[in-house]
Parts: sequence; structure tokens; C-alpha cells
Amino acid sequence: MFSMVLKLMRKVKAKFILSIGSNFFPDRIFLKCLFKYRMGYKLNLNNPRTFNEKLQWLKLYNHNPLYTTLVDKFAVKQYVGDKIGFQYVIPTLSVWNSFDEIDFDKLPNQFVLKCTHDSGGLVICKDKRNFDVTEARKKITKCLKHNYYKSFREWPYKNVPPRIIAEKYMEDESGELRDYKFFCFNGSVKALFVATDRQKKNVDTKFDFFDDKFKHLPFTKGHPNADVPPGKPTCFDEMVRLAEILSEDIPHVRVDFYEIYGKVYFGEMTFFDNSGIVAFNPPKYDEIWGDWIKLPPEVIK
Repeated sequence: MFSMVLKLMRKVKAKFILSIGSNFFPDRIFLKCLFKYRMGYKLNLNNPRTFNEKLQWLKLYNHNPLYTTLVDKFAVKQYVGDKIGFQYVIPTLSVWNSFDEIDFDKLPNQFVLKCTHDSGGLVICKDKRNFDVTEARKKITKCLKHNYYKSFREWPYKNVPPRIIAEKYMEDESGELRDYKFFCFNGSVKALFVATDRQKKNVDTKFDFFDDKFKHLPFTKGHPNADVPPGKPTCFDEMVRLAEILSEDIPHVRVDFYEIYGKVYFGEMTFFDNSGIVAFNPPKYDEIWGDWIKLPPEVIK
């Protein structure tokens, strides 16, 4: 089936085939086709070596029920609060099952709407007087219908109930909300990246990677480096400590934090950075990072 799908992808638009495949192809076949199409080399699930290969293996064979809670943007807050303290959790204003349930009169002038079950279902309101409810409804309703698991077979999202939460609006000294994304391996932080220029129109977002001592790493992944790399956050050591607590006994997870006026806040937990289908440049770092993932000996399905 794998060969048949690849031949079909060469004849018609691959994006269309992958979309159809999200409904019909078994996970293993779908991921092998997606990986070959996006990465340019065959996915080796019998002996995965690179970071991106091992992420695909974990999608298929590491189905710890806890992961469903950790990617649920509402449920994870209780887990994080119990684990490291609720002072690190951004307050939730309310939670709903549909957009029509939202009573905007009861929300403050500034807030953030998020879908709990996907990536990208986000609407920011900085001033209710200028808030476009129609556009917000359109975006959130579309995201509620999106099955994020089917898109890239990221198993933790499979059983997350689609809901909407409103959070307190937060911004840092720069006037936006820069987060620090820590790559953790069995409770040990090995690297992180910082994204900049995300809110600038017609400007490409920049990604800068650092090691666990905040030394800039000489590669790119998905986006170019910034002309001037971002500086080390004041609360760096605290964020590392918290990330290692939250990632304990997990083969790999990315833990995100914000630093806002000298205080640390939890962002989210991500098990498959870029879904494991974005290349490192130079490619050798794919293998270097792959060595950091120690695949569990048992398969959890």
C-alpha cells in the first residue's frame, strides 16, 4: 500500500492525497507516506535513528493515557498546578462547549480564546470595543470541527474533547508574549528555542535554538535565525527546573513557559514539535537530537 500511495502522490496533488488519507489510511501507512513526502527519505520504524523518525515511532507506540490530559489546554492546568503550583498557571476565565455559549458581557475588556484540543485555535482580544465577534466565531467554530489527530496522527489529541476556554490576557515587557520552548528528555532539558517576529506583518518568524546553558546552537529548523538572537530570560534557571519536573519519566516532550515581568507562567506541553516532519539544517542535528530520545522498551497502545 505504501508504494501505491507514493505513486498516486506523484500523479496528483500530494496535499489532497494526504487529506483523503487522514480518513482512510492506517496510521503506520499514513505516517510513512507523510514522512517520505515531507522529509525526503524513508521512515525507518524498525530502527529509528533521527529525532524526526523517533517522534513518528512515539506517535504509534507510546500511548500513555496521561498524554491526553497533558495536551488538553484546559485539563493540563489542574495537572500543572498540582505538580509545580498554581502560581504558574494562567487563570482561566471560563470554559464552553460551543461559541454560542459565550457571554461576552461577562468577559473583561481583554482576554484570549483558545480551543482545548488543537494547535492554532486562538483568538486574542485586546479591546472589546474593536473585537470582531463574527470573525472570532468563524475561526473558533472551524477549529472546533478540526480533528487534529487525523492531520498528523498525534495520538495524544485523539480523545481530547473539543472545548473553548477564555484566559486572562497576558503580555510581557515587549508588548507581546514571547515563550521559551524547552525540549525535555526523560526529565532532562537539553535545548530550547525562542520565536521572534511572530506578530509582524510581512516578516518571517525567526527561530533561535539554544542548549541547556543558553548557548546559541548553529542550525535552523523551519525558520531562519534572528539577526540579533534573543537574550537569556531572567527566570531561565527556574523555567529549566520546572520543565524538568513536568517532563519526568516522559521519553520526550516540549514544555513551554512565558516570562512576564519577572514571573514564570506555564504555556503548554507538546509531544511532537512540528509533528516531526520539519528538517534540521544542517541535517546532522536530526541525528544528534535523535540520540537524546531513549525509546521505551515496551509498546503502550
